[in-house]
Amino acid sequence: QVQLVESGGGLVQPGESLRLSCAASGIIFSMFEMGWYRQAPGKQRELVAAIRGGVTNSADALKGRFTISRDNAKNTVHLQMNSLKPEDTAVYYCNAQNLVVPNVNYWGQGTQVTVSS
Repeated sequence: QVQLVESGGGLVQPGESLRLSCAASGIIFSMFEMGWYRQAPGKQRELVAAIRGGVTNSADALKGRFTISRDNAKNTVHLQMNSLKPEDTAVYYCNAQNLVVPNVNYWGQGTQVTVSS
């Protein structure tokens, strides 16, 4: 059974940082591109960042503030978020997409990030 379990969300003030983590089980982790997406109220889900091997892909607007990393030994992917803004408020979802069969795609349950003073 595949599980993606996110953690690290919460309520922070503008300018602060958060580090999200996603622990994967039930998959061969190295065979998956791992990504973070987010969905704000009333908006579509959007890509935040993704990583395959050592190659990362980030939303242009978030480059410089958000950094994705992965630990293949621990089947974990992280999202370091710095200088958070109120517009970063959203539910953040972990995603795993098979590198060989892209339609094999898994999602975590999401973790809420709220940036507010």
